[in-house]
Amino acid sequence: VQLQASGGGLVQAGGSLRLSCTGSGGTIGSYTVGWFRQAPGKEREFVAAISRRGVSIGSTDSVKGRFTISRDNAKNTVYLQMNSLKPEDTAVYYCAVQNALRLSAYVSDYDYWGQGTQVTVSS
Repeated sequence: VQLQASGGGLVQAGGSLRLSCTGSGGTIGSYTVGWFRQAPGKEREFVAAISRRGVSIGSTDSVKGRFTISRDNAKNTVYLQMNSLKPEDTAVYYCAVQNALRLSAYVSDYDYWGQGTQVTVSS
């Protein structure tokens, strides 16, 4: 499956964005999907993940209560709704899927990655 992340952009602090991860060449509904982000000079960090049946987990730290992951299998798309954005949310956001179907926060558990979409939050 090939993944396409979109929806990033430039937004002021306190604003919102909705990222989309769309699958092609496969049914994204067959996979657990995760969102990760990577800021310049930092390691890729887990944001949220959602199972095939819609059970989700999220980072308990920086995004709790602000970011929500959801999926629409009919549209072959997983979303990341980001509210109350902060400058420290600035990063490239990636979506990924894994064959093992585990809800996981580990980069190494994911098998296929999209190209990333840039999110920039200005203060």
